[in-house]
Amino acid sequence: MAFPTIPDSPDPLGRLVVVQPLRRKRCAGCRRGPLSLLALEDGAPRCLDCADLGHLVFLPRGDTALTRRSLEESSLSAVVVRFDRRKSRYERRGVLVEASALVRAEARCLADAEARRRRRARDARGRAMEDQRFAAVFAAEILRLFPGCPDERARAIAAHASVRRSGRVGRSAAGRALSEGAVTSAVVAAVRHRDTPYDELLMSGVGRYEARRRIAPVVEEALRTWRRGPGRTQDEEA
Repeated sequence: MAFPTIPDSPDPLGRLVVVQPLRRKRCAGCRRGPLSLLALEDGAPRCLDCADLGHLVFLPRGDTALTRRSLEESSLSAVVVRFDRRKSRYERRGVLVEASALVRAEARCLADAEARRRRRARDARGRAMEDQRFAAVFAAEILRLFPGCPDERARAIAAHASVRRSGRVGRSAAGRALSEGAVTSAVVAAVRHRDTPYDELLMSGVGRYEARRRIAPVVEEALRTWRRGPGRTQDEEA
C-alpha cells in the first residue's frame, strides 16, 4: 500500500495512514461512497472495509494520554489526517484503533484520574494543616508583640493575614519569617479596617493617604494599648 507522506508524522516507525478526503470519492474496490475516511492503495482510494481497517474506531485528537494509551493497547492502528489547503500540508485529525483497545485505554485514564483526584485531596489536606499550623504560630507572635491583644482577635488577624495565595503580608517572605515588621503590619491593617472609619472614608472619596492620616491616632492608641501586658497601665509602662 502506498500512503502519502505526512510532515511531522506521529509515528517514526511508519504507522498506517488514513485520509479524511476534501472531495467526494468512491472506493476503487466496492464502489461505495462518498467516503468519509479512505486509505490509498497503489494510489487508488479504498474504503476502510476494503483496506481491512473497517473494524477500527475513530478517536479524535485532543486527549494526548488517551490517544497514547489507545495506540499502546491496539495491535492495529492508523493515523487519520486531513489536507489543510491554507498550510499546504496534511494535519493529524486523530487515530483509528481497536474498540477493545480504546476501552482498556479509557479504563487506564480513569484510574489515573481517580489517583490524581485522591492525590489532590491529600495534598489539599496537607496544605490546610500546614496553613493552620502557620496561622497558630503567627497568632502566637502577635500575642508576644502585643500581649494586650485578645486571643480571639489575634487568631482572627493571623488567619486573615496568612490566607494562601492572598498576597497578604502573612504570605510574604517577611511574614513567613515572622518578622516584627510584617506581624505589626498585619495588626495595623486589622485595626485600620475594623476599628476605624477608614473604609467609610475611602468609600466617600477620601484619598488613601489622607484617610490613613485621619485615623492614625486611633490606630496608634490601639497598638499602644495592645503592647501593654494584661493589667499594665500607661503610667506603669512609662
